[in-house]
Amino acid sequence: MSEFHYERGDDGVAIITWDVPGRSMNVMSLEGFAELDALIDRALGDDSIKGIVITSAKKDFAGGMDLNVLARMRDEGGENPAGALFDGIMAIHAILRKIELAGMDLKTRKGGKPVAAALPGTAVGIGFEIPLACHRVFAADNPKAKIGLPEIMVGIFPGAGGTTRLARKLGAMAAAPYLLEGKLLAPAKAASAGLIDEVVPAGELLARARAWVLEAAPADLVKPWDQKGYKMPGGAPYHPSGFLTFVGASAMVHAKTQGVYPAARALLSAVYEGALVPFDTALRVEARWFTHVLMNPSSAAMIRSLFLNKEALEKGAVRPDGVPDQKVRRLGVLGAGMMGAGIAHVSAMAGIEVVLLDQSQEAADRGKAHSEGLLDKAMKRSRMTEEKKAEVLARITPDTDYGALRGCDLIVEAVFEDPGIKADVTRATLAEVDEDCIFATNTSTLPITDLARASDRPEDFIGIHFFSPVDRMLLVEIIRGEKTGDRAVAKALDFVRQIRKTPIVVNDARFFYANRCIIPYVNEGVRMISEGVEPALIENAARLMGMPLGPLQLTDETSIDLGVKIAKATREALGNAYDSGADEVLFALFDEGRLGRKSKAGFYAYDEAGKRQGLWPGLRDRWPPAAEQPALEDVKHRLMFTQALEAVRALEEGVLTDIREGDVGAILGWGFAPWSGGPFSWFDMMGAGQVVAICDRLQAAHGDRFAAPALLREMAERGESFYGRFAPEARAA
Repeated sequence: MSEFHYERGDDGVAIITWDVPGRSMNVMSLEGFAELDALIDRALGDDSIKGIVITSAKKDFAGGMDLNVLARMRDEGGENPAGALFDGIMAIHAILRKIELAGMDLKTRKGGKPVAAALPGTAVGIGFEIPLACHRVFAADNPKAKIGLPEIMVGIFPGAGGTTRLARKLGAMAAAPYLLEGKLLAPAKAASAGLIDEVVPAGELLARARAWVLEAAPADLVKPWDQKGYKMPGGAPYHPSGFLTFVGASAMVHAKTQGVYPAARALLSAVYEGALVPFDTALRVEARWFTHVLMNPSSAAMIRSLFLNKEALEKGAVRPDGVPDQKVRRLGVLGAGMMGAGIAHVSAMAGIEVVLLDQSQEAADRGKAHSEGLLDKAMKRSRMTEEKKAEVLARITPDTDYGALRGCDLIVEAVFEDPGIKADVTRATLAEVDEDCIFATNTSTLPITDLARASDRPEDFIGIHFFSPVDRMLLVEIIRGEKTGDRAVAKALDFVRQIRKTPIVVNDARFFYANRCIIPYVNEGVRMISEGVEPALIENAARLMGMPLGPLQLTDETSIDLGVKIAKATREALGNAYDSGADEVLFALFDEGRLGRKSKAGFYAYDEAGKRQGLWPGLRDRWPPAAEQPALEDVKHRLMFTQALEAVRALEEGVLTDIREGDVGAILGWGFAPWSGGPFSWFDMMGAGQVVAICDRLQAAHGDRFAAPALLREMAERGESFYGRFAPEARAA
């Protein structure tokens, strides 16, 4: 089935329409490239064709390239995967360069046919790189549309000419937010920033593009970089201002990536080196760096986790078979605090009717007001209209009467982390709702199986663990209790899909998966304070490994009193088996009233506005640093292995049943070094044998918490990897 369609208008304009069958949004495939290439040849070779418009039959233009295309190129290369990738990428460059030159004489730059892009909606990745090669880009006035190049977010960079073209179009400095940060813009802002040329009413999109094609002068077809005397905006690397730009960009990239993200370095190299040579040579430079990134195990792991695995989970990869659609029609949220209010907000934004219940009407109203505040912020950023705001707020009904929950098909309880309170609201709710209503508890620590005892239908009881702040955090952890049925799991997964978040499903155990892994990370950092390790060494070691926050800053952000509460509860549950190594420091700070950022005093010092001022000097006074400090690599390994080993134990014990969920959950849930692709991908990069050797060294120096799990030792002996043994395709084979 064709992915592109060709139509010749009576006016002599060829319309090439992108419409991939069976998909709600266009994505580029190798077959699609071949079709586009053939249709461009057809239009350029037909003397009756005056120009070309490239558009989409869907509400959006394109969502990028199917990244499996790149894997296919690499795999088909056999013993020379890098060569195959480079050749494949250069073939793509040739197609887009053909669009750009459009049949013109290469010496005189005359005789070409104008090519316009008409974007009805979102155009990202290759969906924006194709328009960048066109002579003029029109976009419909669609505030929901996003335009840009987000590739850096999944461990690669724009490799189909987007890097070279945008840098030469805007200059390195102006292009940086779109190349190095993957910033996406609505059409109006994209036009203001110079990414596209013109925003037009949606109903006039094709007509305006056709009109321009028919009126375009030969000079309109020649891109600045193909004109004699072209100079890069802002200056090339050896121009005085350009020199400062590139030196500053290098420092900025290193500050943001700490040297662990290969794509950012490669992108900057492609821009820098490409700016020193002619345009066609710059495309070859870009292709070489893009190939370099694709051959890097870090980029491969990021693509797998943040694109392929994430997409698979969002599409229901772990959804129980045979359960019909469980789309939520009416949601009840118990508890209108920050968590409950956040859940109500994202649900209402997704079009779900919400009943927000609390003990007092004032508290319930305050929960709805939280949503109003978020909507007001969105309006200030032009991401929300007054009409849309009114629609969202109208979907949230604050109340105090359990009877208001009648007709709800899903309940999410988000009251205090107290088993008694949760049991009371569970029983009160189940007395009112229908028998087919699924009951979910939002908890980060309490076992779901125990909480389900308050229900007379434990098969319809499940855990749904949201991360705070709900409106910003992408991950939702779904916890299956011992008696939870498939319908409850399907309901939770379908709900998470409705609110546009990424789900993982885990089995019931203390702290589930995410908290089980992040608590040891925090404890290890705090334990090192008591051992006399320099606080700055601890924090910087974490950042150098790509963690978004060091363990001390993370503790301040989540609050020290929460850490004390968790420590007390865990000690009570585990008895003599409990040993966090962090209690001495945590409890001492707690006793001094240093509760973290919320009290403007914790591991860090804060000013009156709550802005962090650096590590609290009193830490070094209270726990003096040892004369001999550990090696940086040792601190890095302690902080990373304490998390990753816990992920392996979760898999070994059956808490995790799919390593894709382990990797995606780690990155989205607590920010585990995204460059690594997640704990299982990271261990696969190192190899099980090396991982076990490091474990043995850490265990000998620091204790049994670093002991290699039996599963890991077995894999080391067999020469296995996690993805080789546990990936779905490996299990199927």
